[in-house]
Amino acid sequence: MLKPAQCILYSGGAAGTEQFFGSLAESWGIEEVNYSFEGHQRERNRGVRILTSQELMLKDVSLSYVSKLMGREYTTAPLFRKVLQSICWQVSSGDQIFVVGVIQPDGTVKGGTGWGAEFAKICNKPLLVFDQQKNGWFSWNEDAWNPADKPCITSPNFAATGTRFLEDAGRVAIQDLFARSFSR
Repeated sequence: MLKPAQCILYSGGAAGTEQFFGSLAESWGIEEVNYSFEGHQRERNRGVRILTSQELMLKDVSLSYVSKLMGREYTTAPLFRKVLQSICWQVSSGDQIFVVGVIQPDGTVKGGTGWGAEFAKICNKPLLVFDQQKNGWFSWNEDAWNPADKPCITSPNFAATGTRFLEDAGRVAIQDLFARSFSR
């Protein structure tokens, strides 16, 4: 079992899922790195790592590729591109990826959050999604989502992203994840 002091949470500090993961990480004594950029609104200021324009460009993605992969149209606004780039930094830094949202019938995760899940798939990283509609955890296994009963944080470097609209079931799932992973 990992000790909290051995771990680093990589996230973005945004409202909702990222804020809640960060608050729990802090309460457990886990270090945080919250990737951000100039003009980015965040709720967490602990462990903020402001990415430069050059660093953001290292994780640049084609918006038409992302739209095609996700089966939806995304805005071409520069701010949105930077959000996607910062999510790439989060996923690249974590060895295990946690996402909270809703898995859609096409296998993608709803909203901008879905890019974090898709990028984790592309990078072949262990990926767990808590689906707030189904009230359960799911793991990605090469080409399908499978129920994941009581997952744990098993990597000292883990990343978390997700919906801004975190529901009570999502909060409980995250609290239980930390409790299972780092029982005191």
